[in-house]
Amino acid sequence: MRTLKILLEKEFRQIFRNPAILRLIFIMPIIQLLVLPLAADYEVRDINIAVVDQDHSSYSRKLTDKISASKYFNLVVYTNSYNEAIREVEKDNADVVLQIPSFFEKNLVKEDGAQLFMALNAINGVKANLGGVYLRSIINDFNGEVRLEWMQLPRFNPQPMIKISSINWFNPLLNYQFFMVPGILVILVTMVGAFLAALNIVKEKEIGTIEQINVTPIRKHQFILGKLIPFWVLGLVILSIGLLLARIFYGIIPEGSFLTVYLFAVVYLLAVLGLGLLISTYTETQQQAMLISFFVMMVFILLGGLYTSIDSMPMWAQIFTKFNPVTYFIEVMRMVVLKGSSLYDIRHHLLIVTGFGIFLNTWAVINYKKRS
Repeated sequence: MRTLKILLEKEFRQIFRNPAILRLIFIMPIIQLLVLPLAADYEVRDINIAVVDQDHSSYSRKLTDKISASKYFNLVVYTNSYNEAIREVEKDNADVVLQIPSFFEKNLVKEDGAQLFMALNAINGVKANLGGVYLRSIINDFNGEVRLEWMQLPRFNPQPMIKISSINWFNPLLNYQFFMVPGILVILVTMVGAFLAALNIVKEKEIGTIEQINVTPIRKHQFILGKLIPFWVLGLVILSIGLLLARIFYGIIPEGSFLTVYLFAVVYLLAVLGLGLLISTYTETQQQAMLISFFVMMVFILLGGLYTSIDSMPMWAQIFTKFNPVTYFIEVMRMVVLKGSSLYDIRHHLLIVTGFGIFLNTWAVINYKKRS
């Protein structure tokens, strides 16, 4: 016990004597947490649309006005030439083209139906898909307004109208910051913990102090714990700072208990730090450790469900996420923050991450070889 205490004192002094590590631990996560949620927004606005109105009727003008009044679209071109609209797309001045054909109003009134043509600039696939969804939603609303207007006229339509109203659970206003901040906080805690833990033992190798430690009676598990515990404590400090910033700047107050978050974070950090220590036992230089850690973290982040829904991934990627600890912490953070989930709700996640922690740290202890 005394040996472990001495090792911990050494590690904490070594950390706080290095200004670069302190900046990496505290300043970098704070800046990223304040900037990334503002940029990581799945909602697309300011879509430039070109309307080709070949009907010039009252209904075509109403539809155009409804589109231009939307917060998602900017009407940049209003013409009766489809070729002119396409040229604006080729110049990258327009993202969507909506063509209203001749006799649009006549067909709508007499034949109870009319066709519209929509062309999307799919160079930016995400913007094109969302722009098409937004535009179809506006057209559907316009269609409902027209039919409601007809029902109020003498030409009453006896067919029943079904009105659908919806409510969004857990994030009623669809605020993407509420969705992204918990996940980004997980990534920051993961990166700081894994990178620093991976560099720790390697630094001892580079400066030569590892040989002095190896000839001491310090046991392998004591050495690993001495390297792991300081960054485990700092990881919890970073999590606390992140939760405080989320509350101050984004108004995010977890619906669930902080105890649930911290209990899971304690176990998760043990797993992530174990991974970093494992990497450090296989590398000889800090450069090697950084490159391997960066590769592993990029795979974990991209396949962790932060930016892409796991359900939309191919089957092989979905299988990989089952072995990705980042996936479980992101899901737990969103469950606790948005849904108010309890320990009972995350019991399976907690059990799996505990297994990761035991496996990775045991592997790190076994793989660390003392040489006299």
